[in-house]
Amino acid sequence: MKNYQTTTPRVRTTGRTTPKKAKTDAVRSAHEAALALPDTVSVAVSRLAGELEEGLLAFAVGAGLQVLGTILEAEVTAIAGPKGKHDAERTAVRHGSDDGVVTLGGRQVSISRPRVRTADGTAEVALPTYELVGSTELLGRMAMERMLAKVSTRRYNAALEPVGSRVEGQSKGTSRSAVSRRFVAATQVALDDLMGVDLTGIDLVALMIDGVHFAGHTCVVALGIDIEGTKHPLAVVEGDTENATLVTGLLVDLRDRGLDVTTPILCVLDGAKALFAAVKAVFDHPVIARCQLHKIRNVKRYLPDNVATVVEKRMRAAYRNPDPLAGQGDLEALAKELERTHPGAAGSLREGLVETFTVARLNVAPTLARTLRSTNAVESMIEICRDHSTNVKRWDGGQMALRWCAAGMAEAKKQFRRVNGHLHLKALRAALDEHVRVSVTPPTYTPEQEVAA
Repeated sequence: MKNYQTTTPRVRTTGRTTPKKAKTDAVRSAHEAALALPDTVSVAVSRLAGELEEGLLAFAVGAGLQVLGTILEAEVTAIAGPKGKHDAERTAVRHGSDDGVVTLGGRQVSISRPRVRTADGTAEVALPTYELVGSTELLGRMAMERMLAKVSTRRYNAALEPVGSRVEGQSKGTSRSAVSRRFVAATQVALDDLMGVDLTGIDLVALMIDGVHFAGHTCVVALGIDIEGTKHPLAVVEGDTENATLVTGLLVDLRDRGLDVTTPILCVLDGAKALFAAVKAVFDHPVIARCQLHKIRNVKRYLPDNVATVVEKRMRAAYRNPDPLAGQGDLEALAKELERTHPGAAGSLREGLVETFTVARLNVAPTLARTLRSTNAVESMIEICRDHSTNVKRWDGGQMALRWCAAGMAEAKKQFRRVNGHLHLKALRAALDEHVRVSVTPPTYTPEQEVAA
């Protein structure tokens, strides 16, 4: 016989367990607070010889299941009193045992669980430990994590940790259909969480919008950067194209969820007219900045390879110019040179040219400007969504596309760091306020300017 010392575990937290910002999981804390773990648990090691031959993990799982049985029996004793001793004041009684399941390494394992009912026999009494280890929430999270890691439903069982042949024979919940149902439910939760976040307390300085395509379905996503430099996946909507109606609906939803649309905000867009119109329709004081990389790519599409290389170098040099007026002048001169031989490229270069220098005109610090002069931040999030869905071969409607996209955005958020140069965001906010003040404040009225009717 082997004695294992156990102590009550610390309350777990959700998200990153940073010292200052840890968030307590209220539901899990309630279960753990109700646990009454014994100080000492005895394990019959002689029964685990077969598991030890299959490896240390199988041995540990077998020992853990024995420990669980002892803990459940201790809880029954604490609730209903010692077995075989009459207690006239007891409030609960033993009621035999029943088949049960616990969650273990992405699967459900069958066990025999004790039952307890109230003394009058009217209701079942829950065992806190069994409620905790029998929760299926972990199964959904593990199914989503593995499928986002490109493990197919067919290979799901092979990707699980080996727990020994005896436990494997008692396990269930790893079939293709079971895993698929859990994944659908988990990704739907991810979508609902994304679209239900209260945005009232988020002070956004910059907003980026772009689209991602899933088998004929276009998902438009929004990414915000707050005053502290934290990136926030905000929303995703599905349609056939990035049209103004679709994007306006996305932005109206952000407003309805509490996003402040009255303060000046830098909107970094790829140049699509639908995005421009939607931002103007919803925000009171948007400051539009067009992505420089999109502009370079759009111009190159109209040019042969040998000319495109030279034009790209000149465009990048102009965008690096610390004087935005001089840089804009260089590109206007380049457009004039291209007008005769490549009129399409010249027209593409002139279209929205001024807005590609918005970040430079706001005197944004170079470290922060590298993030804001392109839509790379939102495109990086989109690429993560695409990568996670690489193995999907059959798309079943727009709702499936939304679920996969939301799950990918949730995974991307785990990898986010604060933007480079985030200490300069307060200066950017002041520059945006000044830009809007100069742009929209009417000239001072004087009576001498009044013209009699």
